[in-house]
Amino acid sequence: MIRVQDLSFTYHGAPERTLKGLNFEIAKGEIFGFLGPSGAGKTTAQKVLYKILNGFEGEVLIEGQPLAQMGKEFFERIGVGFELPNHYLKLTGKENLALFGSFYPKEKMRKTADLFELVGMEDAMDKKVEAYSKGMKMRLNFIRAIMHDPDILFFDEPTAGLDPVNAHKIKAHIVKLKNDGKTIFITTHNMNTADELCDRVAFIVDGELQVTEAPATLKHTHGKHIVRVELTDQQTAEFSLDGLGHNPEFMQFLQKGDVQRINTLEATLEEVFIHITGKALKEL
Repeated sequence: MIRVQDLSFTYHGAPERTLKGLNFEIAKGEIFGFLGPSGAGKTTAQKVLYKILNGFEGEVLIEGQPLAQMGKEFFERIGVGFELPNHYLKLTGKENLALFGSFYPKEKMRKTADLFELVGMEDAMDKKVEAYSKGMKMRLNFIRAIMHDPDILFFDEPTAGLDPVNAHKIKAHIVKLKNDGKTIFITTHNMNTADELCDRVAFIVDGELQVTEAPATLKHTHGKHIVRVELTDQQTAEFSLDGLGHNPEFMQFLQKGDVQRINTLEATLEEVFIHITGKALKEL
């Protein structure tokens, strides 16, 4: 669906490039994630792809067509969930959707009431947005991105400002969009969100991609191939995963008491990020 080749971008007057020769592809129906700290170039890359920033170097293809040659019909095919949503505060939630919905063909629009119900805000659709909490504004931002049933979706920090319950709901909706065949590009510094949602992730630091791979593959490759067993009397032991089912020491240990938990020692995505880039997010 999306192919990016040697993408570079420099802001006017900036001493160096923000994006430095990025290469990646996003398949149709895939959730692809850019992971990195603030200022790494995640949002800039998205802005290039949804045609807010022009003057880039390299090539961006959407289903084989050069992005630079695509007209206003391209905007009917995409939906964007911004990290900092810009709503009209004096309008109600329903009026905000009606305004933005007027930009798209009516036959593509989803029912407004259904959208508000989707994010648990059916009781707030007739309230002015200035009375919304940050989390409510983020949920309005989400349904504004999907209201015209776009083929390609860009989400920048989609769970920022949401409580755990609503963050879980938004992530579930994103997975459903993928299952419906949508192509989704997420940028985030939240490794847990990326791990839960993304089919593949790319680590970006200082405008350069360090690695692109499936989260499970990264965690398996950089983790320990070991299982840790903890008994109820707090006895613990670790065993290699290789040949575990035929390991007599493992079987003997299990017979020493009741098993409280068994865990593999695969790396977290953040640990992989630190290992590959040499940097922790909090340091950047």
